[in-house]
Amino acid sequence: MIEPRGRRIAIDVGSVRVGVAVCDPDGILATPVETVRRSKDGADVARIVDLITEYDAVGVVIGLPRTLRGEEGPAVRAARYFGRQLASEAEGVSIEFYDERLTTVTATTALRASGVKAKDARAVIDQAAAVAILQGWLDAQR
Repeated sequence: MIEPRGRRIAIDVGSVRVGVAVCDPDGILATPVETVRRSKDGADVARIVDLITEYDAVGVVIGLPRTLRGEEGPAVRAARYFGRQLASEAEGVSIEFYDERLTTVTATTALRASGVKAKDARAVIDQAAAVAILQGWLDAQR
């Protein structure tokens, strides 16, 4: 079991949207929550803080979109910056980063395989990527 016991929230930080997923208190299964639109005024960070409170989360896992070669580019810097903003607003909640290479590709493939059209997938692809990030993190903790 993952210590401490409690829900974790995962976020997939994109340039336009942030996908959010949550797990059960025992850290077994990740499920999608919502997609939050990015904003310059901090409303996106505030919404994630609200979700942390709503789900009584003990931690946040933020996906780090490294390149296939493991390098850190602008997307990783953006995710780390978002993490710093979140840490300053969500005191007392642990924030970790997790390598999320290919999670969006995996989520897109899974959605298409389940019959979701590309046009409709945009609304949930970020949530599905957040689920993949959190499930990967949960599995790695066991």
